[in-house]
Amino acid sequence: MEKDLVTSLKDYIRAEETKLEQIKKWADKLDVLSAAATQDPEGFLGHPVNAFKLMKRLNTEWGELENLVLTDMSDGFISNLTIQRQHFPTDDDQTGAAKALTRLLDTYKLDTNTISTGELPDSSLVASHRSILTVDDCYDLGKVAYSEADYYHTELWMVQALKQLDQGEMSSTVDTVTILDYLSFSVYQQGELERALDFTKRLLELDPTHQRASGNLKYFEYQLVKQKKAEDKDEDNARPKTKKDRLDDYLPERKKYEQLCRGEGITMTPRRQSRLFCRYYDNDRHPKYVIGPVKQEDEWDRPRIVRYHDIVSDTEIEKVKELAKPRLRRATISNPVTGVLETAHYRISKSSDVRRFMTLRQAN
Repeated sequence: MEKDLVTSLKDYIRAEETKLEQIKKWADKLDVLSAAATQDPEGFLGHPVNAFKLMKRLNTEWGELENLVLTDMSDGFISNLTIQRQHFPTDDDQTGAAKALTRLLDTYKLDTNTISTGELPDSSLVASHRSILTVDDCYDLGKVAYSEADYYHTELWMVQALKQLDQGEMSSTVDTVTILDYLSFSVYQQGELERALDFTKRLLELDPTHQRASGNLKYFEYQLVKQKKAEDKDEDNARPKTKKDRLDDYLPERKKYEQLCRGEGITMTPRRQSRLFCRYYDNDRHPKYVIGPVKQEDEWDRPRIVRYHDIVSDTEIEKVKELAKPRLRRATISNPVTGVLETAHYRISKSSDVRRFMTLRQAN
């Protein structure tokens, strides 16, 4: 779809360039005529051909030029864009993709610079397909975290955005002041008053008229004085908050899940490994599988996990995809209290139930 839109955009650019070229040629021609005419107007118009051509230009040709200038060459591109826009991702899709990128950051214990430079530790990712994150990209990722009150990840992405901006990235539409504004608040929310104060001071050096930063500066200084007094008096109830690494997770199995993703799960001993086999499986001499047994591979012993190979043909796979694609919808979960199916921010996939449609096709 995007490839089609780019082709349409280039067609529009070529049409505009052709139009401007015609206008430019006309302007150059008139520039030469005007220069000659203004040197000796009476002598120039004394020639009947010149007089006729002047009348013609003023009466018709300037009108034709007006129509050319007013011609909107963007109609085709705008029409195509309007048609395609109905298939565009939504804000929820973009937010989901941003959260997924941050989830990769946590799951594989990566740093923002690794993701930003595209140097992901995955040999299956072709180097020619590597893509980098700009300052604006990092800023947008930080804003998604900020909207979720996830100040830990807000700080990570905003620091990366600031780093790239300080390194001289010039194409950014976001400025240092805006990033520092987010940074000062996010680190403050994590209990780091001194860093919040440092970011605020740097912001005010760039924009002394920033009202919120001016107010925050006084507040942070007051809180630091208060904190210092409390520490001197050793008042436990007034100690500052400690910095949190990540938000408390609502899923108790999250850490184990992430360990498995990183390949940090239980390692099978050689003895156990030796008991895993591959075989042709006939389901206790089932007539169907006696004729065509299936390939079965042991993946794990306790609990027993097996993998079946070549169960579905490529043709059948394509048919399922064909049936599912137009019916894909945001996946849901069952609310444990009400039992109602609803979307969840941690499940951003799309799914489709094709069983009914496949049954109908078989019946037909």
